[in-house]
Order: sequence, then C-alpha cells, then structure tokens
Amino acid sequence: MTLVSSQVILVDENDQAIGSAEKMLAHVEGLRHRAFSVFIVHRIENDWEILLQQRAFSKYHSQGLWSNTCCSHPSPGEDIMNAAQRRLQEEFGFTTPLHPVGVFHYIAHLKEKLIENEVDHILIGYAKPAVIQPNPDEIVAYRWSALSALKTEIEQNPQQFTAWLQEALSWVESALKK
Repeated sequence: MTLVSSQVILVDENDQAIGSAEKMLAHVEGLRHRAFSVFIVHRIENDWEILLQQRAFSKYHSQGLWSNTCCSHPSPGEDIMNAAQRRLQEEFGFTTPLHPVGVFHYIAHLKEKLIENEVDHILIGYAKPAVIQPNPDEIVAYRWSALSALKTEIEQNPQQFTAWLQEALSWVESALKK
C-alpha cells in the first residue's frame, strides 16, 4: 500500500531517516528531508532530449519555473522508486522504468521565503512516451529540450529554472556519458 501524505521524511547527513515533518513546515524551517528528481530522456542524433515541465502557478514554490520532468518527496513508509512512479503518473499520465544515477544534498533559499534543504535522489527513465497527459494542477507547459541547448539556456537565463535543476542535470549528464 502506498502511503501518500503531506509529510516528508527528515534525514541526517547520511540520508538516514530520523523522523518526519509536515511538508510546508520542513520548507519554512529548512529541515533536511528526502526528495527525488525524475528525468525522462531519449536519444536524438548526437545528443539527448530531456522532458521538461513548467511548474504550475498554483504550486507553493518555484511557480512558473522550468524544471526536470517531475520531482517531489516520498511519504514516510514509501520508497523512492514507488514515489517517483506515482508522481510521474500523477503529473504526466505515464510511467516507465526508472534508474537511480546519483544523490546530492543542496540548500536553496527560495523567493517565497522557503528553504529547500533536500537530499535529492536523481532518477532517469529512457523513453519517449507516445501519450503525455500533463496534469494542469501541476504543469503549465512541457517541452523536450536537447541537453546541450538546455545547459546553454540555464547559463543564460538561470532565473527561469528551478534551484535544483542545474546540479541535478550534471548527474544526469554524467550518467548519459557512460
């Protein structure tokens, strides 16, 4: 049974669970918690395309910014893979096998006076779904972007992207080179 709640898993510096907290409280107080970022990719000629989403304007932070395919937090008792598949289905209307490629910790102070203090698990899915059904409560728009073009775009206009995207993208790029 999947446990979905507004609780996040609090973790120590080694990503070991030490408790839980209400999601908004964790972001207001900057409590370290577990998160995941999913990147759906597919090969095009000499590059990779990545499915990006523009976050809905109703989101509690980073509204209207471009980001990776989907991201969220597992609920207490829910593992990363199940949570990621759940969110991919909820946000884009499809699932595909996902593979872990890395974990990193970051802290970002957001304009909404919230603090992201996350241990972010990076997951890749290799697919180009025939049917994409974005959830309008989560996503304003979506697009495929070549990795090389996306890196340039982030360098030129970082304010248009989420705080975690650039570092998460470096993990994806490393995995795609293997």
